[in-house]
Amino acid sequence: MSISVTAANLMIDASGGAARGVAAAVGGNRGTYDGRVTDAETTPRTGKRVLLAKPRGYCAGVDRAVQTVEEALKLYGAPIYVRKQIVHNKHVVQTLEAKGAIFVEENEEVPEGATVIFSAHGVAPEVYEQARTRSLKAIDATCPLVTKVHQEARRFAAEDYDILLIGHEGHEEVVGTAGEAPAHIQLVDGPDGVDKVTVRDPNKVVWLSQTTLSVDETLETVARLKQRLPLLQSPPSDDICYATSNRQHVVKEIAPDCDVVIVVGSRNSSNSVRLVEVALDAGARAGHLVDFAHEIDDAWLEGARTVGLTSGASVPDELVQQVLAHLAERGFADVEEVTTANERLTFSLPQELKRDLKAAAARG
Repeated sequence: MSISVTAANLMIDASGGAARGVAAAVGGNRGTYDGRVTDAETTPRTGKRVLLAKPRGYCAGVDRAVQTVEEALKLYGAPIYVRKQIVHNKHVVQTLEAKGAIFVEENEEVPEGATVIFSAHGVAPEVYEQARTRSLKAIDATCPLVTKVHQEARRFAAEDYDILLIGHEGHEEVVGTAGEAPAHIQLVDGPDGVDKVTVRDPNKVVWLSQTTLSVDETLETVARLKQRLPLLQSPPSDDICYATSNRQHVVKEIAPDCDVVIVVGSRNSSNSVRLVEVALDAGARAGHLVDFAHEIDDAWLEGARTVGLTSGASVPDELVQQVLAHLAERGFADVEEVTTANERLTFSLPQELKRDLKAAAARG
């Protein structure tokens, strides 16, 4: 069965008026899932079903970052050092470790002259300087959408704006963005952080955001900021990434019909945690975050007729397939895929790696 698709986008008004989030898709398109787990023509109907969200799983930035580590291992050989988790997913990190990647917290743990890859979440300028001091071969796997926020921070700082960065304290992406202009940036950790904001000139203040936040909570934060700072400017383009917005939108579509929503993702994954929150806010009776199928408690499924299933942007689809198999064994064999967006965006590998791959190919 073919499933028609519509696009869903997050649009932020950058005109100086009130910011607003718009989910462009109206309703979801539903069809029988034709994946590896369920065959709708041969599987007996049990009255229990799974609503499988699409889009789900890997986004373009995560795919690029994981591929960067894999290609670096093939080209340079193990070990390859990675500063922080390349993406926030336990399974991905374990898989890359098995192939020869060594994950470290800081550049000081990398032997001088070795190769180090910076994670998809981005790093502050001082991290690049540390790498140069240690003669490290640095490959930057920062998601281009995070890089865009860094560029915005540098530009507004150069124009002497106060920058209100909406995000979660301590998150690697926030640390990296704040490091671009520490004298100009102050963190606003959700709506409750608005009252702590102080600015030098209310006529020269702009907000930026972490890319993996809840769309609704971010818009609430912006609205409260504008109550205090009517001339607050918005970023020139969306900061919350397309993948975060799309995954939240489809969860909103399915949640009202679900007795429980299961999100596959790690607890340090901001966008995965947000999906559970979005599901509960949108009407799901319960929501749970798991890394693996075996973490699902059968008690969650007692009395349930409809289970919603999605995954965070750093989750490979094989983990979702394992959850589908787990649910099928418990009677949830009828799978209906709900589609609200079609994602085709891809990012090329980092320039440093592309250059070396091209040179290796030329050598034969």
